[in-house]
Order: sequence, then C-alpha cells, then structure tokens
Amino acid sequence: MSAAQSRVNDFVITLANVNGTGSASANTLLMKSFFRMGIPVNGKNFFPSNIQGLPTWYEIRVNKDGYLARSGQVDIMVAMNAQTYQQDLAEVRSGGTLIYDSTWPRDHVLVRPDIQILGIPLARMCNERFDNVRARILMKNMAYVGALAALLEIDTDVIKTLVEETFAAKQKLIAANMEAIEMGFNFATEHFDCPLPERVTALDKTSGHIMIDGNTAAALGCVYAGASVGAWYPITPSTSLMDAFKGFCGQLRVDPESGERNYCIVQAEDELAAIGIVLGAGWNGARAFTPTSGPGISLMSEFLGFAYYAEIPAVVFDVQRVGPSTGMPTRTQQCDVLAAAYASHGDTKHVVLFPSNPEECFQHAVQAFDLAERLQTPVFVLTDLDIGMNDWMCKELTWSDAYQWDRGKVLDAEALESMERFHRYLDTDGDGIPYRTLPGEHPKGAYFVRGSGHNKYGAYTEDADEYQEVVDRLLVKFATAAELVPAPQIQRHRNSGASAIVSLGSCDYAVKEALDRLADQGMYLDYMCIKAFPFSKAVREFLDQYEQVFVVEQNRDGQLKSLLTLETEVPKERLVSILSYSGLPIDCHCIVDSVSAELARGAAA
Repeated sequence: MSAAQSRVNDFVITLANVNGTGSASANTLLMKSFFRMGIPVNGKNFFPSNIQGLPTWYEIRVNKDGYLARSGQVDIMVAMNAQTYQQDLAEVRSGGTLIYDSTWPRDHVLVRPDIQILGIPLARMCNERFDNVRARILMKNMAYVGALAALLEIDTDVIKTLVEETFAAKQKLIAANMEAIEMGFNFATEHFDCPLPERVTALDKTSGHIMIDGNTAAALGCVYAGASVGAWYPITPSTSLMDAFKGFCGQLRVDPESGERNYCIVQAEDELAAIGIVLGAGWNGARAFTPTSGPGISLMSEFLGFAYYAEIPAVVFDVQRVGPSTGMPTRTQQCDVLAAAYASHGDTKHVVLFPSNPEECFQHAVQAFDLAERLQTPVFVLTDLDIGMNDWMCKELTWSDAYQWDRGKVLDAEALESMERFHRYLDTDGDGIPYRTLPGEHPKGAYFVRGSGHNKYGAYTEDADEYQEVVDRLLVKFATAAELVPAPQIQRHRNSGASAIVSLGSCDYAVKEALDRLADQGMYLDYMCIKAFPFSKAVREFLDQYEQVFVVEQNRDGQLKSLLTLETEVPKERLVSILSYSGLPIDCHCIVDSVSAELARGAAA
C-alpha cells in the first residue's frame, strides 16, 4: 500500500441492511467508536417508511477536517442485504472496498475489477456459536463491527467500553456481543491484509463536543425554556422530539416528594386537535408547543391563522420531510419554507427560525418560546429530517442559570387594578405589540378572544377602517420581530469578489465545505446562513453588497429565493438558485459544480 493510496481519518462507510434486523445498535456503536477516538464523524440513516423488511442504509463519514455533510461517495460498503447487492456494488468508488456475508457465495454477482471485494461468513460463524435465532441475526451485525475494527485499526478498548455502556442494563449481553466482535476481528486479521488503505488513528478533535440528534436537542431546549404543555399527533420525522421531551420531563419535571408531574403531554386525535390544545394552553399562560411535519402544517393552517390574528403565543416545530402529500416520509427536504412563513389563508406572516445543527435546535427552541410570548404569535422552528433524526457531532450544549423567561407585555393584577379600562389590541408603545392578560388575573383583564373582525379595543367590528387598523398594526409588530430574531451568520473571505452564497438550515455543512473547495480552485465567495424570518437589516445589507448571490436550498421551487424576492428589495435577476431535492441530504459537489459553471460563464461573457 503506497502512501498515496492511504486515506487516514478521511473516508465514508455505508452499512446496507434490512430494516428490522437490529443493525441500529451496531451501526451507532461503530460511529461512536470513531468519535471516542477523537475523530470528527457524522452518521446518517436512510430507512424506509414501513416497519420491517425493506432496505436501509447507514452512512458514516469520518473526516479529520470536520466536514460533516454527506460526502456523495462510498469508500467502504458493508453489503448485508442480498436484495440490494447490485445497487450497493455500484455505489462504491473505484478503488474502494465491498464487504459481504460469504456464507452464501456471490462470486458471480459481486464482480467489479476496480474495487476490492472481501467475503466474511458472518451468518455461518454466528449460527455455529449462538443458539437463539434472534441472537444469530443480531450478532451478525456485531461481527461486522469486529471485522471493521481490524480492517480500519479501530481501538478495540474503545469498542469494549462502548459495549459495556450500551448494555449496562443487560449485563448478560455484554459477553455475547464482545464474542461476536472478536469473531469478526479474528477472521479479518487471519484472512485479509489489515489495515485497508482507509484506516483511523486517534486524534483530539472531539473534546468539548457531543453526539446528538436535532430532535433530542430541541426537546431539551423546550424543557429548559419552561415548556409545560406538549400536544402532538405522531408523524415522521418529528415524533422522536416529543418522545425525548417526555423522557426529559420524567427525569426533571416530577416532584421528588409528592411524585406530582408539573407537565402535560397529550397525544391528540389529529393535528388540528394538537394545535388547538397548544393555543388553549398558550392563552392560559403556559408555554406550549407541538412537533409536526409538512402534512401537519397543512392541517393546522386555519388554527395558525387564528393564533396570528387573535395574538396567541405558540411554538411549532416543523421537522421537514419530502412532499407533496404523503411524499417520502423518511427522506429530507426544505420544502415548507413558504408554507410556514405564510401559513393560513388571508394575510398572515409568521416568525420562522432556521437552526442549522442540533446545538442551534437547542438554542432556537428557547428563543422560540421567548419570541412567541414577547410577540404574542405563533413561532415556527423549521428543521428537517437530516438535522432532526441523524447523529451529529456538535459543541457541548451550554446553559446560563441567569436565564429568565421573556413573557413580554403581560399585565398583572396590580397593573389592571390601576387602569381605568383594558383594551386588548391597543398599541400604546408604537412597536405593534399590545398588552395581554392571563385568565383569572383580574376582572378588568377579561376580553373576548375572537378570530372574527375586531377593532383595537377587542370589540367585534365589520368597519373597514377599524379592521385595517388592526391588520396594519400586525405588520408593525412583524417589523419589530425582525429586530428580535436570531441574526444571520456571515462568513467573509479576504479575497472575495462580487459573488456570495446564501443558504439556511442543514445546507450549512455542505456550503462551508463547498466554500473551501472553491477557494482551493481560486474562487472566493462570502457566505450568509440565514437564521430567521422576518429578514433582519443585516440580511438586506448583505444582499445589497453583491452582484450575484447563489441561493442554496433543498427544494424544487426555490422557496428561500422566492421569500427573499418577496420580502426584500434584492433584484430577482441577482439571485441564482442551486437546488437539491432528491430526498438525500445535500452534498458539496452540486454547489461547487454550479458555482464554478456560473462563474465561468460570467468570465467568458
């Protein structure tokens, strides 16, 4: 093996399995072993929307430089599903390696002269050692972990520690899993030249970081923000957010002496009921939220318009998936940008936050509740399946005990007592935000909550001027929101020219990798990752600085580009869409190729 062939701490492994065969534990353990060795890593799960029997792939990217977007290529394929052998064989890059279960020889099927093909009799070894049928299936997965440990020089002490942690509650499983790992390890060392050209060596690039998915991080943010009511109807890929919230509440929200729970979680009969429960709780003064996905937003839209017009705080987590209609529930997209921004009929505009990673899912969850109460309006946190359900390396989550809720303009009993009369929708401060009251606080604070026409005093009206005064004030409030939402993250290059990239959410990883690759080719661009809508002054100023702005997003119709065109003064002809919408997470290659081609055309002209 020449030095030029060696790829240390820089490769992609894909593990091709059958859904329901218990591979998740083995794959996660493998991914975590790289992390424990101090090497930046990311894991992506591509799974079917049925429960069991269809193909599933788990992709692990190991990268010493910290690039965590999907690579777009496969260096090592572990092919455990005979139904996808031909597809898996084709996915491996030239010079790569395919590993398969040779219990059933496939020499006539698995043929590619430009790659290395390694057969390991995983099923036969496990059948000879383990009596239980289910154990034989599960231990095959651990056996390939052992083989990969030998082929990649993974620290076996790290693997042993992870096995002990994983099965700490089931001690009898530790020995069996370690035996399966050792079988795979020993077979690989005895029959193959170890290591492969791809291998790992310990680094120190993961200290101060954790592995976490965005849904778990968002759920923890809800707990820290003081959310006490969660209502939802189960839908992929957001259900695990509520599952995590329930788990955290069980640990942190139960009185140790009385056993009383100080939280309420409701699995509603549908999405309409879920958002209705959230609005009722928000009106009563609780911090309440619902997690959902695109189809749920469609069903909730009328209630969201009601909350916008009646000015009721609520937080909605939209973990986006592929649409339209049912679409592909277990694939990722950013296809709800416009649906969230303008949810409901009539003139509505909603506050939307765009976290790019699990750390920001945690932070934006807290900010969303503060914004919802301060602005008295629904706030969306727009993530996607890639962020929400996949395993990401991110900085350790931090928290300040000095944090206090921002409840906004809430009148207490003393303030109400001193007032001659309370008017619910009267703007006395010029920021578009009226004062509100909580039920039962004081008789003077009572008012009728209505989604029908009302004037600034809260009374029913069909008077044209009175109606228009209220909806115009809502625009003033939306302008105030632009000053309160998270600022965009802007990255500038000292040699940049007249072109820049704008993006949002999970595109961030791919864009940053693309910027480095473009710089290697002598093309230098500035970059803005938008974190919220409405767009702040900083977003508008950035757009004004460039003759050409590439807008990178994961949907077919260029929804972020459309929103920028509608809500800023940037000329449409300056914006160039770079779109990825196959359902697979975006990689850097489509960005590099599109930018390079466009800049070359401009130079030629």
